[in-house]
Amino acid sequence: MTPVDSVSVTQLPFGILPDGQHVSVFTLTNRQGMQVKVLDFGAIISEIHVPDRDGNFADVVLGFDRIEPYLHNSAFLGAVIGRFGNRIAEGRFSLDGKDYQLAVNNPPNHLHGGNQGFHQVMWQAAPFTRDDAVGITFTRSSPHGEDGYPGKLDVTVVYELDNDNALSLRYHAVTDQATPINLTNHSYFNLAGQGDILGHALSINADRYLPVDAGAIPTGELADVSGTPFDLRQSTVIGSSIDVPHEQLRIGRGYDHNFVLNQQPGDRLNLAATVRDPVSGRVMQVYTQEPGIQFYSGNFLDGSQQCKQGAIRYRGALCLETQHFPDSPNQPHFPNTILRPDEVYQTETVYRFSAE
Repeated sequence: MTPVDSVSVTQLPFGILPDGQHVSVFTLTNRQGMQVKVLDFGAIISEIHVPDRDGNFADVVLGFDRIEPYLHNSAFLGAVIGRFGNRIAEGRFSLDGKDYQLAVNNPPNHLHGGNQGFHQVMWQAAPFTRDDAVGITFTRSSPHGEDGYPGKLDVTVVYELDNDNALSLRYHAVTDQATPINLTNHSYFNLAGQGDILGHALSINADRYLPVDAGAIPTGELADVSGTPFDLRQSTVIGSSIDVPHEQLRIGRGYDHNFVLNQQPGDRLNLAATVRDPVSGRVMQVYTQEPGIQFYSGNFLDGSQQCKQGAIRYRGALCLETQHFPDSPNQPHFPNTILRPDEVYQTETVYRFSAE
């Protein structure tokens, strides 16, 4: 891929769902030749092609090249996650005096919206182009009772790729009844485009993280990262810290924890994390308005699934899911995740790519 004269968005068939709906793949291309491919099924990011220090492009996210594996996307590759990203203990919460029971799809807990969630449904797609950016606006209405959640939730997710190789994800939602909401994207990144991520260097702008119990539910403590393998405030090679003897790493089989981001005052984008692949020189910076970021080091990837890069190998990619905290509906001292009818849910995350 080489720089192009103008931004563009193209649409091609990607497959047919069991109910007969046709799935499309949209390719966003900026002036630098960077490409992002997204599906209208699950609003899934299926490919991201970015250059290395020598200008050679590689696809840096895991994904499938046909629709069928996405119908059994147990790893949530590339998808929008909703209504609630991460876990809710035992799938239960109480809201305004009423108890709710959600699907227990990650026993004994509810994970990433349930059995259907936002990752297993069709979205309405509206592509757009400007001189400085190209993108797609995805919309859908989640009906009252979907996956057990109360209220009708109207959701918009905008993916926008600019000419500086920054991919912006903007989320917007309104509801007619109080409901938990915690939207994120579950892309798996490998900046080398192959192999594992143990040689990647990662920094996370967080003084605290959330320890979890044996079921991966936060204990409620906001623990100091100092003196632990969770102190990633300075760039750290993942392979140098991931197997350090530590009870929390044992529980997660590596990193699968929410970090409490150091936020600047005001409702603005803050630098949450930076990932570097020293071999290719590729760099990804993550900016967000969210209070937390889940670092997942691919500990449960086991090679049993084949993606477009081949077998999805153990620790073959990492996730950096910007979000509110897991189990927030049951932990009142965590930042609020309840959206009410007179409110608007609105948040933005940006993945900025470069090479050095």
